[in-house]
Amino acid sequence: MNPAASAQEFEHRLRQIGADRYHDKHPFHDRLHGGHCTPDEVRAWVINRYYYQHSIPIKDAAFMSRVEDPDLRRIWRSRIEDHDGTDTNEGGIKRWLRLAQAVGLDPDYVQSRQGIMPATKFAVDAYVRFVRDKTLLEAVAASLTELFAPAIHENRIKGLLQHYEFADDSSLSYFQNRLKEAPKDVAFGLQWVLDHADTAEKQDMAAAALEFKTDVLWAQLDALWNGYVEGRIPPGCWQPGDGLLLAKAS
Repeated sequence: MNPAASAQEFEHRLRQIGADRYHDKHPFHDRLHGGHCTPDEVRAWVINRYYYQHSIPIKDAAFMSRVEDPDLRRIWRSRIEDHDGTDTNEGGIKRWLRLAQAVGLDPDYVQSRQGIMPATKFAVDAYVRFVRDKTLLEAVAASLTELFAPAIHENRIKGLLQHYEFADDSSLSYFQNRLKEAPKDVAFGLQWVLDHADTAEKQDMAAAALEFKTDVLWAQLDALWNGYVEGRIPPGCWQPGDGLLLAKAS
């Protein structure tokens, strides 16, 4: 059997996956952050990304249902609270719906999850199943795309504020809050993976899990590009003009 890499070597391997495969390199993000998206392309992104936001706490609840260590459950619970909200924190889902309203979408329509692209559903549902069915190590490792998220959030905030009239502190509060929330999650998750991936086989499993998650994120953007940039919207998906606020539809 091959010996396990050192923690430092293994962390470098994980970070290299992000450098090579994270979805910040997808051309849709260049288009969005550079101000080149049409209003309907932005709306399609908001609608489909909502399905991912909606599913993250479901994914985390599935993970926690398999965790027998109360310390791990207690630490992981904050991820659900960050998205679903608490008495003192409105949560990421409500912040995303505020973004939806800012771009002219009816939040009730977005929350209904009508018109989601098939590829979005397949990719996100596959991630939920992965976390539910795979080992705890693989489930935690898949979450480590958060290592690479701060840079894309910073670029997104800057680009949207520069190029789009809807962008302000209220509509972009989801991304601003993730800059504060994600570091604590990823610090714990990374250390947990480094501690528990103590054989070469486990390190390979964790690396493959992170690659899988990058594929989940990339596939969603491929679908958006094909449907709303190239104009090949699948049957039954959101059509420009649907689900708009009356004040924005005229």
